[in-house]
Amino acid sequence: MGAMWTVFRKEVLENLRDRRVIVSAFFFGVLLAPVIFGLTTTMVSKRAVANQDKPLNLPIAGATYAPNLVQFLRENGVKVEDVELTSDQAMDAVRSGQQDMVLLIAEDYGKALQAGESAPLSLVVDTSNSNTSPSADRARQLLSAYGHQLAVLRLMVRGINPTVIEPVGVHTLDVATPAGRSLLILGMMTYFCFMSMLVGGFYLAIDTTAGERERGSLEPLLTLPVSRSQLIVGKMLATSAFMSVSLLLTLATFGVVLTFIPLEALGMSANFGPRVILAIFAIMITFVPMGAGLMTVVASFTRSNREAQSWLSVVMMFPIAPIMFAVVTGTKPSAGLMAVPSLNQHLIATSLMRGDSIPALHVLICAGTTLALGALLVGVAIRLYQREAILG
Repeated sequence: MGAMWTVFRKEVLENLRDRRVIVSAFFFGVLLAPVIFGLTTTMVSKRAVANQDKPLNLPIAGATYAPNLVQFLRENGVKVEDVELTSDQAMDAVRSGQQDMVLLIAEDYGKALQAGESAPLSLVVDTSNSNTSPSADRARQLLSAYGHQLAVLRLMVRGINPTVIEPVGVHTLDVATPAGRSLLILGMMTYFCFMSMLVGGFYLAIDTTAGERERGSLEPLLTLPVSRSQLIVGKMLATSAFMSVSLLLTLATFGVVLTFIPLEALGMSANFGPRVILAIFAIMITFVPMGAGLMTVVASFTRSNREAQSWLSVVMMFPIAPIMFAVVTGTKPSAGLMAVPSLNQHLIATSLMRGDSIPALHVLICAGTTLALGALLVGVAIRLYQREAILG
């Protein structure tokens, strides 16, 4: 233990003096990602709130053909703008961004209504424009509501109960909590945490393996009265320390950043207090030995810093891939998935942020399988350093 502690302290002190390591591990990994995440999330939240509060502006071509519809829209808070545009002109105006959307009312609109037929309306929108999509959705809902109102009146005139066109009444019972809804925005947080953790140990794992070989300092280092297993374990402990500090700082930074994001305006709340931060840290730190072992094993096969960076940049994507898959597919926790490293930490972390109870079995499987794989990779790294080929 004394020898490993000496190696650990030597690697930590040397890398603390390296500005490149400090900047990459504790600036780009810890501060930059949460700040960018916070800024983008704040912008999205404020835009959503602004779209809810601002009045709906709706340019209408042919407004004189549907005075009742125009009156209905005005009564529902729509600012109607009478424009003279053909169908092609309206599409060009929306495509170029001159108009967010345009409602086209055909000349035979009134005749179709009087004949009891379906009256033609065309709403010109650009669905690829995320800025105008909320306004377009509001316009479609209002037009659908007006159409439903006319259908009810037609049935009543004919002496038919309007409920005949609604044989099924669907009532939505939303069981999502404000903390659960916030995961629609915060679900990618674990991705940033894992990236920060891996980046935190990235340069240290390279410097203590490929860096030593490139500088030619590995051979004299192996002649010291320290066993090779103690030497490499000490190096991996230093990498693990940087990864752990990076993870803790990232979680703490997210905790601070989330206090400035107006989630409450969207009916959400961030369940990310100190207890949740410590719980997520406790479950994610089990990945540290596995991450340090994986990066050390891969870097041990390389002969230069550049080569190691190239390989590790690709290998780092493997732990991230299950998280991306889970976010896209909405994967739910299960005992079987707790055996998949990184995915299990992501699922437990999101459950903690949602405020759900975590089965003890899930925690045991998650910690057990991840630590077991970490121990296996550490063993592989030790075996690699026992070979004389490591000096080649």
